[in-house]
Order: sequence, then structure tokens, then C-alpha cells
Amino acid sequence: MAKIICLFNHKGGVSKTTTTFNLGWKLAEKGYKVLLADCDPQCNLTGMILGYKGVDDLDGIYKEQPANNIKDALSPAFESKPKALEPVELFPVSGNENLFLLAGNIGLSEYETTLGVAQELTGSLLPLRNLPGSVRFLLDITAESIQADYILVDMSPSLGPLNQNLLSTSDYFIVPLHPDYFSSMALRSLSRTLPRWKKWADMAYKEDVLKNANYPFPEPKAQFIGAIVQKYRPRNGKASGAFQKWISELQTALEEELIPKLIDIKMLMKDKFISTIGIEPSVPIMEVSDFNSLIALSQEHQVPVYKLTPEQTQQTGAVWDQTLESMGVFSTAFDECANKIISLTQD
Repeated sequence: MAKIICLFNHKGGVSKTTTTFNLGWKLAEKGYKVLLADCDPQCNLTGMILGYKGVDDLDGIYKEQPANNIKDALSPAFESKPKALEPVELFPVSGNENLFLLAGNIGLSEYETTLGVAQELTGSLLPLRNLPGSVRFLLDITAESIQADYILVDMSPSLGPLNQNLLSTSDYFIVPLHPDYFSSMALRSLSRTLPRWKKWADMAYKEDVLKNANYPFPEPKAQFIGAIVQKYRPRNGKASGAFQKWISELQTALEEELIPKLIDIKMLMKDKFISTIGIEPSVPIMEVSDFNSLIALSQEHQVPVYKLTPEQTQQTGAVWDQTLESMGVFSTAFDECANKIISLTQD
């Protein structure tokens, strides 16, 4: 069964989508079959991969039979249609035969309220009993349809019911961060929120009505497998002084706030983490500087930042040499991060 990894932080602007795409590509390059699931109603990952610019572009791709996006695929459960959930028809990612997209849909946000009601009632209202387990069930059967090894889930920056469900029913999660005050505050907020989510998931799993649903609520077993720090300005190959100060602040917030709570609620096995990759959980599993102009080119050509060509950048000579050097740094960072994730997700 595919391992589901959520990239989650309720603070926006921390490069969740960019990381999902670049990390997924690296895992796929290593021979793993990877499914990128766009569960953010903003649909930035879908737009990036398919090269679409707006809502009209996305509307043109959607179809319900068979469903080729997450909202329409979930509609039998959420709209009480007389049919079972079926695997989503996926989009292959151009340039990487092991990489696939489960397209997002702006309309997915329409299901948030219903899912929230179902989760608050914890299965006591029979007509809603199938909803809490439906998202994980859909991801599992879709991954099975292509024999995927990993599902990377791009999530919205919110603490809403959908994100609660996605993270609580996942196998692993990563917290992307930006070196600033707001990310530090977000870590403290997560240290209060995740214990509540874990308590709810543990209770939901014990409810007979959810165990006996068409889409049973799975046993909660999500594990934290690291933080990623991105979008800082480099100086001499490292973060500049101001950014390094905030990176240190983030590590302190991880060590003193979030990690102790995760250990308490059994969402982190600290000793296993350290013995597997040789670092403390408070140390980011990847630090990568701002992509600057490369991110726009990456999005325009639907390739990772480290796969751009001279033709795509329209650069030559010394300028291209400098860009190539930067791309090599990014490639190495994502490669090493992918190796850590592989190690941390081995059974």
C-alpha cells in the first residue's frame, strides 16, 4: 500500500506546492511511483503541472465519468449518489514516467462544512458515517490503481476539517517553514492543534459506526518526519545572518514546543528518528534558499527548478554557468531530502 505523506503548515507562503512537486519528482527519479495529490482548493499544484493559469483553464479539464479530479471523485460519498467511490483518473506528469497528478478542484471547499459536521458528530449521524473515512479510502484505491509507492499531499494553509482529516488519516507528515516570525508562531499553534486532532482521530477510530461504514475510518498512525526550511537569502553558501537567526528560532520552537507534544501524543518516535537519519527531529531535513527567478521558469515549463535547460532560461555563457551551479545545489538538497524521507518511511 502506498505511503501517504502530507505537507502541512497552516501558515501560507512556505512553498508547500513547490516542495511537493520538486520532492515528488526526485522520489520518482529514484524509481518510486509517486502520486501528487492536490488537496488544496486553490489548485496551485494542478495549475503548475498542467500549465494552466486560471479557473477557466481548469474547468475545461474536469469530467465526472470517470472522475479526473478529487472533488468529483468524492461526490458519491458527499452527495449521497448511489454508487461507490472509484479510483480517480490521473494525469501523467510530462517528463517523468513515474509521476502522476491527482488534480485538485476549487469546488472541494464546498465539502468542508459537511465533513466538519460529520467529524464533530463522530459518526453519530448515520447518513454521514461514510465521510470521515472517504478521503483516505479514495487516496488508497487511486494509488493502488497505478501501484504507487508514495502519495504526496499538497494541503491548503488552514486548520479546517479537510486538513484535519487528511493529516489525521495520513501515514507521515512534513512541516514546511519560512524563516520568519509567523512560522515560529505557527509552530506554537500546531503544538496546540495537533494534540486535539489526534485525540479526535483516536476517538473516531473507536466508534463502531465509523468502523462499520462503507469507508471505514483508519487507525490513526501519522508520524512527523521532519521540517523543511525554505526561501531564505544565501550568503557564502549559507543563510544570511538575519535569516539564520530565524532558522535558529524555528529549531528552538520545534525543540521546545512542537516536538515534545508530538512525542506525548505518539506522533513522533524520537529515538527511531535519530537512529534512522542521524539528526535530532528539531534539525530540518532540508534547508533550501529562495529559488528567485527559477521558480517562475519552473512553473512556466512544468519542470523542477533543477531540471531547467539553457533554452528554457534563455541564458548562455557565464550567466548560465552560475544558474547551473545554483540548480546543482537545489538538486543535491532535494536528493538528500528524498533519501531521508525514504529512510524514515521504511516499515
